[in-house]
Amino acid sequence: MFYWLMKRVLAGPLLRGMFRPWVRGLENVPASGGAILASNHLAVIDSFVLPLVLSRKIRFIGKAEYFTGKGVTGRLKAGFFRGVGTIPVDRGGGKASEAALRTGLQVLEEGGLFGIYPEGTRSPDGRLYRGKTGVARLALESGAPVVPVAMIGTNVAQPIGRVIPKPMRLGIVVGEPLDFSRYKGMENDRFILRSVTDEIMYALMSLSGQEYVDVYAATAKARIAAGHRPDEVAPAESGQAAPGGRPAPDVQVPVPPEDEGSAPLG
Repeated sequence: MFYWLMKRVLAGPLLRGMFRPWVRGLENVPASGGAILASNHLAVIDSFVLPLVLSRKIRFIGKAEYFTGKGVTGRLKAGFFRGVGTIPVDRGGGKASEAALRTGLQVLEEGGLFGIYPEGTRSPDGRLYRGKTGVARLALESGAPVVPVAMIGTNVAQPIGRVIPKPMRLGIVVGEPLDFSRYKGMENDRFILRSVTDEIMYALMSLSGQEYVDVYAATAKARIAAGHRPDEVAPAESGQAAPGGRPAPDVQVPVPPEDEGSAPLG
């Protein structure tokens, strides 16, 4: 009930007015049953914009500290994150990936939509970074389809360091579900996990038109913090234009047609 209130009455109209989201491929989101929505990650607002165009509730995980703030501000912040479907998870130390996996499996077993960012953290420069294999393990253990989702323009509305996003039109492109049932029972094979992850990241690259960088986003952020320019974070020896070493797809960053209206609020 609180999720419905936040989306329909409070957060929904406000965010819809700010971002006027356009969407393509919404029919690719299953109408029922568990599914993994694997998205690129450009800004904090990704987790708030995507639910605007979905008729079904989607659950993301969020830092536990988002829910433990003190005072009126802390309670409002915690209420907002709960209202938009965020699940608090302790992501510190070595427990992070296990906690995320358990949470995702529970949501999927209950027939829900689980949102995940395979890059693990926001892109530091708008490019698409190497995916972590947790999304593959989640897909193989649950048997749920993976629906690739590309967020368009959220990093322009809210670049790293900006708290309040700039009002502007944002896009969402949803790809066809990916079925990995052929790998059932192979969730402990690291080569299979990497292959599945690369397939998911290739789909995201094809939908978003982003340039691919074959290093982890967290590594890139560390290099940038150490003084390297963003264009120096990709090692020259990688030689990979797309995930899995495949040629890069010939695509551009999607833009909405001038006559395309905003997406209906789900």
